[in-house]
Amino acid sequence: MIRHRPFGSGHPYAVDTEQRWPTKPIAGASVALGVRTSGDIREVVMHLDDGTGRVSEHPLERVVRSNRGRAEDGGHLASAQARRARAADGWRIDVAAPARAEWRYRFSAARGDGSAEATRWFTASSSTWAAAPDAVRVIGAHSRLVSGSTSVLRDAGRASRVRFALVLAPEERVTGFGERYDRLDHRASSLDSVVFEQYKSQGAERKTYLPMPFAHVLGGSGWGFHVRTSRRVWFDVGETDARLLSIEAEVDAAFSEGDPLLELAVYDGSATEVLHAFLGELGRPQELPPWVFRLWASSNEWNTQAEVERQVALHREHGIPVGSVVIEAWSDESTFTAFRDAQYKVRDDGGPLRLDDYSFPADGAWPDPRAMTDSLHAEDIRLVLWQIPLLKMRPHPRGQLAADVRAALREGVLVQETAPDGTLRPYRNRGWWFPLSLMPDLTDDRSARWWTDKRRYLVEEVGVDGFKTDGGEHAWGSDLVYLDGTRGDEGNSRFPVAYAAAYGELLRSAGKAPVTFSRAGFTGSQSHGAFWAGDENSTWDAFRWSLNAGLSAAACGIVYWGWDIAGFSGPIPTAELYLRALAASTFVPVMQYHSEFNAHRVPSNDRTPWNIAEQTGDDRVLPVTRRFVALREAMLPYLTEQAAKTVRTSSPLMRALYFDYPDDPKIWDRPQQWLLGDDLLVAPVTAEGAQTWTVYLPQGEWIDVWTGKSHSGGQSLDRAVPIDEIPVYARSEAWPRLEAAFAEGAGQDPEARDDA
Repeated sequence: MIRHRPFGSGHPYAVDTEQRWPTKPIAGASVALGVRTSGDIREVVMHLDDGTGRVSEHPLERVVRSNRGRAEDGGHLASAQARRARAADGWRIDVAAPARAEWRYRFSAARGDGSAEATRWFTASSSTWAAAPDAVRVIGAHSRLVSGSTSVLRDAGRASRVRFALVLAPEERVTGFGERYDRLDHRASSLDSVVFEQYKSQGAERKTYLPMPFAHVLGGSGWGFHVRTSRRVWFDVGETDARLLSIEAEVDAAFSEGDPLLELAVYDGSATEVLHAFLGELGRPQELPPWVFRLWASSNEWNTQAEVERQVALHREHGIPVGSVVIEAWSDESTFTAFRDAQYKVRDDGGPLRLDDYSFPADGAWPDPRAMTDSLHAEDIRLVLWQIPLLKMRPHPRGQLAADVRAALREGVLVQETAPDGTLRPYRNRGWWFPLSLMPDLTDDRSARWWTDKRRYLVEEVGVDGFKTDGGEHAWGSDLVYLDGTRGDEGNSRFPVAYAAAYGELLRSAGKAPVTFSRAGFTGSQSHGAFWAGDENSTWDAFRWSLNAGLSAAACGIVYWGWDIAGFSGPIPTAELYLRALAASTFVPVMQYHSEFNAHRVPSNDRTPWNIAEQTGDDRVLPVTRRFVALREAMLPYLTEQAAKTVRTSSPLMRALYFDYPDDPKIWDRPQQWLLGDDLLVAPVTAEGAQTWTVYLPQGEWIDVWTGKSHSGGQSLDRAVPIDEIPVYARSEAWPRLEAAFAEGAGQDPEARDDA
């Protein structure tokens, strides 16, 4: 076996062994060409026709094979373990890309037994960079485009990339770019915008589920910009040249001198004005119901009705009110429409089933889902169910899933990919999670209805209140083709936006609020539901990264955002980390904890407060948790009021201080402080072992919400930080209407406060 795939798997950050890199070679520059072979191959030769008809031969060198960025195959699913056992070798050669516009190559291989094998011929086009002053159309009063900086990467007929630069003043800072974990100010760094499933360590890897080619430029007069594309964009934010913000964007268009290939919107004004203008282009957030602000609780091991009911009873027993329960492991793990153990007759046409089509064994995992939901609702608790946008193909589909697959193929509702022979075939997921699955094209209205109608009974009859729309980042590769003809390089980042929108529309059509809970998104996601920061370990680093993610997402218009309190994965957090993260989460838009699957081993890895208390032996966990959750409940009117104002004005609900204090350089000394609404200043404790914490108070008069003491702004102060307090200050003029909530939440009498 010898295999070469010019474009590889489409992994945005890794080069596959058997691909060409770069996929669009530049004339005269080095291009790597690789193959993967079976273990019996002893020699591989590349035959290169440089476009003149002359063919030269070049031997390849054996290399350590890689699979989508890994030195060896791997993953957390059984199918990934099977891949590891494959016997295959990697081979590679680096050559200078021929200067001619078109050239071709193929590979031949010799086996140890003397037999041979060869690939077909592959055609490539070499491109060159050329000046193109009109390639970028700037929309806005002040373009800030650097004269002479615009160029186009083009071959004989088409342009594939555009480069240009914007002026960056010495005092300017650049923030935004979607949800970013590593920092708030991206000055002197480089990044890109592509939706990617970075499983843990997002801050270290600098990759994100929710990018946007949009940024604020702070300092001076203040401005911002949006590269109006869903294709990949790269940003060099003064890293190479401190005077320039250099941008390179993918395009795909016939090139003609004088024709623009890309639009850049430039906005002038304050950060709020810039954000308001940006949201005006793509759609404003929608206000969600107040229950979204209450505590969300979940664990991947709450996989029976009895366990869900037990955990709800434990919340009640411990005096910790919960607003919604997210059940991840509810389904048959096959269709993701049927509850596990439910009995029903397979619908061969792949159409939707109703509740009456199912029976639920009394001794099964979910004996009465509707009764469970009614019971939750009676306690003012909402139910959210987990989803993925895939049809699993491993193990081989059976029963209803097999019928659904046949129907999806027959109805033509799947994303497709271009096969080596140029024909279209269903796209098979290339990621490491649920590999080879089929993907419904949720960017298409007909396909989206076909998919969500299968889940309609969950909303209309079971009474589900929302969906955790997980796994929206499975579309890889420019060779994907959506039902409207859009290719993957343009459509892949739009997929998670359409995914949340489709489920939101299902909920809305059933008379419910469009509450979705996503981790992946892109420009346009602002209008669709709530978000969490993705998968992370229980570490202090992850805690700090998550706060950066929330502040940067909010700066781009994401209103309802949270993270897994103290991380969902790995060893349970220490009591200190748990309580510090819990305190911070009390003052972000979505307060929720979650735990990954632990194979039901003992001890449990649940992030419930009672399990953390038991496993750590720290008797402070339950009373402190009770205190903060009570405070959160008392804050519901304030949060609801401020969210409505955010939707109306675009001033973020959770916002970095530069929104309100753009001319105060000292705010950057404490970048992880934020305002929650107009009137609360939050300074989370993010370092282990802290006994005191430095807080910067900007201009104004501020009241310490725990002591009632007044402090003048424009100064830093060191505050003691006992484990049951987080530095929070209210604007003095707002304190009269907020004091009662804090007194109620903290279990204190306002009259007993020490105002000295």
